[in-house]
Amino acid sequence: MIDTKALLDNMTLAEQVSLLSGDTFWSLPPIDRLGIGRLRLTDGPNGARGAGSFVGGVTAAAFPVGIAIGASWNPDLAKEIGSALGDEVLSKGAHVSLAPTVNIQRSVTNGRNFECFSEDPILTAELAVGYIEGLQSKKVGATIKHFVGNESEIERTTISSDIDERTLREVYLIPFEAAVKRAKVWAVMSSYNKLNGTYTAESHWLLNEVLRGDWGFNGVVMSDWFGSRWTAPTVNAGPVLEMPGPTRACGAK
Repeated sequence: MIDTKALLDNMTLAEQVSLLSGDTFWSLPPIDRLGIGRLRLTDGPNGARGAGSFVGGVTAAAFPVGIAIGASWNPDLAKEIGSALGDEVLSKGAHVSLAPTVNIQRSVTNGRNFECFSEDPILTAELAVGYIEGLQSKKVGATIKHFVGNESEIERTTISSDIDERTLREVYLIPFEAAVKRAKVWAVMSSYNKLNGTYTAESHWLLNEVLRGDWGFNGVVMSDWFGSRWTAPTVNAGPVLEMPGPTRACGAK
């Protein structure tokens, strides 16, 4: 059993800060003197990209997209797919999959509806739990995304999703809550958009009061790629792991 507290206590301040952000597009820095290896992440949800570029990378098996899994209404099948994807992630030398996507299909014009399971929060939650349990059974970390209100590709990095708390808790947060409480998901990815005027990576209410407080989440919260913007707000909201690297908001700041 690794004593993570002892490891943290033995790190210098600079080493601790280095783990608040990636050092490459797909990884976190190692700390060699303490035997901490490089943590590698890879894109999902319907395959494992590996550490290559967005174009012309290594070949990979393609699995059914989220909306196809949603049409199956079959959490057991989602678990099988998650398990097989765990093998794919390991074959690429990675440790964490950036999947599943559980945003709600609320508009037919959303360009990423294919990546999401359903317009129904309960069905989405059941499929997400199966998917995550299958993936993490292979000791591969799942990253449920995008937290929360990321239901539009139009102006997705600047738009504010204005959603009252009751609607959030009864619709949009349901799959994330199930992932945390039932599937024990290891990581959560914040979304690009603002929620009620505040970027989700900077939202104390969303990340501290709801995710960590109400639900008891003790895993990693990471930004979507280039989705954290400012140093103090993201640190005070959790903090949030800044991805990708090299760092822009953390490091010396």
